[in-house]
Amino acid sequence: MTHETDPVPVGAPSGAALARRRFAGAATQLGTEVSINFGSSLAGLVIPVVGAFVVVAVRQLVMAAAVLPFYRPKRASLTWRRLRPAIALGVVLAVMNVSFYVSIDLLGLGVAATIEFLGPLAIALFASRRVLDVGCAVAAGAGVVLLIAPGIGADAAGGPSAAEAGVDPVGVLLALTAAASWAAYILLTRRVATRLPGLEGLTVASLVSLVLLLPVAAWTFDPAVVDWRVAGLLLGVGVLSSALPYSLDTYILRRITPRLYAIITSFGPVIAAVFGVLVLEESFTPVEAIAIVVVCGAAALALATQRDRRVSDLEATAQTIP
Repeated sequence: MTHETDPVPVGAPSGAALARRRFAGAATQLGTEVSINFGSSLAGLVIPVVGAFVVVAVRQLVMAAAVLPFYRPKRASLTWRRLRPAIALGVVLAVMNVSFYVSIDLLGLGVAATIEFLGPLAIALFASRRVLDVGCAVAAGAGVVLLIAPGIGADAAGGPSAAEAGVDPVGVLLALTAAASWAAYILLTRRVATRLPGLEGLTVASLVSLVLLLPVAAWTFDPAVVDWRVAGLLLGVGVLSSALPYSLDTYILRRITPRLYAIITSFGPVIAAVFGVLVLEESFTPVEAIAIVVVCGAAALALATQRDRRVSDLEATAQTIP
């Protein structure tokens, strides 16, 4: 008896075509990471001028304007039972972005982004029983301890302590709040994905977040400080950190696996540190630089060795974009 190979479906992409698609998706995802962190560095420039609430409100406004025309919820299907997770998601989204942006102002972009990344990393490793994942979690935790521990900033000649060098404990607490909020964002988005189709849940969450932020933003907003430069920075934050990345998600997730998406995202703190240096004129001690690399390397190793599983596009997006 002879065995015939399965016929290749008519119109199926070739191996070379699939490789090109994966490369295009990965390159685009890397581009979105650059976009998000460049936007965060612009936020670091404008937060001291207008305040974090105004920056986050503008970001959410741009995001809602970009998403709502394409994913407008159907009012007849929006029952309270279905809406509750999306409303909770909107609250978490507001807390996450405000706490992260304030932590940028207090800690610097590189340090804040590294601490915040502990949130999605914890979700990725929480249910694992592999020794390798436990080791990666310990390494990531050790990296953060090196980044924020008292005395790391002191030099051998008795130079400034870590606190004097800018490791603000309130900033650390806010960055940890952002990390916890990012983890909650991931878990809530999984629930929202089962209640509301497509990106309707994200649309509702964006509107809830905007409603929560606008009153405080309006109260703290000082029109006298706004000029064309400030307005341009605010628009840049909204486009680079929200509108552009979200508009490219579907394109990316059709070409690469959620695991590869997460691996690329794990290098976000390094990209953030680079923009911290280039845009915000931040500086890092050798120990701080090593700590950031350790956290990213541990995350990349843990994610790269995970087995792929079926997830929705919305869930994959939630696991990576704050």
